Amino acid sequence: MGDPNEETESFIRKAVAANLPKRCKYPRAIGLLELRRAIAEWLDKRFDVSVDSEYELIPTLGSKEAIFTFAQVIDLRPPKNLVLVADPAYPVPERGARFAGAKVMRLPLTEANGFLPDLDSIKARTWKRTAIVWVNYPNNPTGAVAPLSFYERLAALAIEHDFLLCSDEAYSEIYFGERPPSALQVPDRRNVVVFNTLSKRSSMTGYRSGFVASSREVIEALRSLRPTLGTAPQEFIQLASIKAWRDETHVTRTRERYREKRSVMLEAITKAGLHVAGSEATFFLWIAVPDGDTSQGFAKRLLEHGIVVAPGSFLGAHGEGYARLALVPTLEECKHAAALLGRLL
Repeated sequence: MGDPNEETESFIRKAVAANLPKRCKYPRAIGLLELRRAIAEWLDKRFDVSVDSEYELIPTLGSKEAIFTFAQVIDLRPPKNLVLVADPAYPVPERGARFAGAKVMRLPLTEANGFLPDLDSIKARTWKRTAIVWVNYPNNPTGAVAPLSFYERLAALAIEHDFLLCSDEAYSEIYFGERPPSALQVPDRRNVVVFNTLSKRSSMTGYRSGFVASSREVIEALRSLRPTLGTAPQEFIQLASIKAWRDETHVTRTRERYREKRSVMLEAITKAGLHVAGSEATFFLWIAVPDGDTSQGFAKRLLEHGIVVAPGSFLGAHGEGYARLALVPTLEECKHAAALLGRLL
């Protein structure tokens, strides 16, 4: 699981404690204005995009629930009832679409295509039926990064064919080369919906604090839905989140920790003769399993020796032949895993 074992920064924990009230009321679904302003400021600094904190943002309980429930906001009546998702992929967008009654079509992510969907392979009649296209970059599980040109083309298709481009950007701050772009940076973002979270950026998985950024129309729809669901972070979490969004030094420290752990595991994987197919970003390593092995068989063999990985086939049919290793243990635990891997392979 992508759940970091590292401690959440002390200044964030102290902010939670300092803001814990004697009586904790229901939080308003629209979130605190100060939090929305902090998120807008971060988007401006990080991606050089201007987002209206009043009408184009809404805080969420992490990003998972927002991704799962999003299809319930959309008119999915036939014939425009198709949702496109990736394969292999984080399963929540597909599950949310099916729960909302949509038809789902999987787009293969292949190593030959840089783990980007082949947009040219999608027929015009498919685009006409499409209500949502889900993308996730930096990508879970492959670690791939999408260039801005990919978002630009997909955003243009979204306007041409009247669908929403939904971009899960939870791993935008875990990278090891150039900073990944955001779908918000396209010239015309009226059909773009971006989801992000403090879970990975600030190692705050259990705090459940994220946001959705989109057009005024989409955010108004979410403002209507979300009070029914009752999904907003508690206000003491929102107040601590403000401090997290406004601090970059801890994010730099987090990246460097993952860089060190990644280096340890990459060295061991290379010495073992395995091929790392992805891992430009995120804290995942996408490993090609040895010839003649299956992803589940390889994972089982590692598990018997104390190393836990996710079989790629569990994340979609096109994940077969790969395994996902998460760099979430401590550095010492990663060094131990590297030694085990060296003896096993």
